[in-house]
Amino acid sequence: MTKPDASARQSYDLDTLRDTPTRRRVGVVGMGYVGLPTALSLAESGAEVTGLDVDETRLTAIKKLAVDLLPRDLERLETTLHNNSLHLTTEPSHLSVADGIVICVPTPVDSHLTPDLAALTAACATVVQNARRGQTIVLTSTTYPGCTADILVKPLQAKGFEIGRDIYVAFSPERIDPGVAAHSPELTPRVLGGVTPECCRRAAALVEHTAASLHLVSSPEAAEMTKLVENTFRAVNIALANEFADAAREMRVDVMEVISAAATKPYGFMPFYPSAGVGGHCIPCDPHYLLWQLRSQRTTSPVVEAAMTAIAARPRDVITRARTMLGDGGRSLRGARVLIVGVAYKAGVADVRESPALAIIDMLTHEGAAVSYSDPLVETIRTEQGSLYHVARPQDSAWDLVVLHTLHPDQDLTWLTEQPVLDTTFRASTLADRVTL
Repeated sequence: MTKPDASARQSYDLDTLRDTPTRRRVGVVGMGYVGLPTALSLAESGAEVTGLDVDETRLTAIKKLAVDLLPRDLERLETTLHNNSLHLTTEPSHLSVADGIVICVPTPVDSHLTPDLAALTAACATVVQNARRGQTIVLTSTTYPGCTADILVKPLQAKGFEIGRDIYVAFSPERIDPGVAAHSPELTPRVLGGVTPECCRRAAALVEHTAASLHLVSSPEAAEMTKLVENTFRAVNIALANEFADAAREMRVDVMEVISAAATKPYGFMPFYPSAGVGGHCIPCDPHYLLWQLRSQRTTSPVVEAAMTAIAARPRDVITRARTMLGDGGRSLRGARVLIVGVAYKAGVADVRESPALAIIDMLTHEGAAVSYSDPLVETIRTEQGSLYHVARPQDSAWDLVVLHTLHPDQDLTWLTEQPVLDTTFRASTLADRVTL
């Protein structure tokens, strides 16, 4: 199979793509935090969209508008459902009538930090099973370089399809920053790499309305690697920010003041901020796809490995600081009443995937603390000890320690001035008696 060169990819005039027959009927596989906004963008551009998901509960929540979306996207969802331009189903056979298919399923890691490709493999197998000639298939899930070839191209070839002539395959990684309107997909450039030039052309026609612009690269492998570089870069810099926070504490310097000062430099510096760890769908997971593949090739990446090890250990640093802070007050963690403020992995979202707060809660519980949490966006969470429920009025209780983990927009923190606070956010500078991580 001939690989096109990058210069040929960049020469496309996207205005000429709108007649390409890939967008009349589109199937979106996976209706999660990536698939649903993708489906909305495609439907808004005039496509007839079928949203496929194996979870009937998720589809019911979408129909009821009971999903975590920006207000603008909730309005788009209501409109799309009202005019029937988005059809939701659990039936894979509906994919066989689609002109274009976009695969948007999660790619997490397991408890051993090994990539869990089960959902992605199953989704791609479903797409291959229902594939027909003329379809354009775009994979968006973050994965290792070569994955598109392994689980889409080769199985399609085994069915007798010639890639680039009978069927068209590309990889275009998602770039979604949940809860941040300024970073919505429609305002963000998107990278795309097709198996052949015609694959790239047709895939560009399919996804052009889901992004501000398209940056075309020479292969799916280049696009796959791009996403890993993006989030590994972030992970390494967050780990470095955490190290600077620890150093600044020893030197009695305010690390946030230092980072703000460094950020005034207009070149050569990008601010990253310390925290209790990292959560969500990208930074805790994506670098491990790179490390996993490198290990299989007996290659190491010492900087990335050190960064991910440090990030994984960060919640335990919170426990150490909590133990020290309580000890300074003459008590231990055992029996202490500890409140976690904010359990979502980031501000403004109701998502707790890979949230450091969950690890912190479990470790505190193992130490014998009586742990509660308050998060207006998260009504309940599952812990190793069972379910916990949001404390709506934490100000009505006296706590031995309050750990600030996530601060949502417009959240009232004035009541914390009367509480002993461990601030892992490094941002609640208005508190009178703040102890930072």
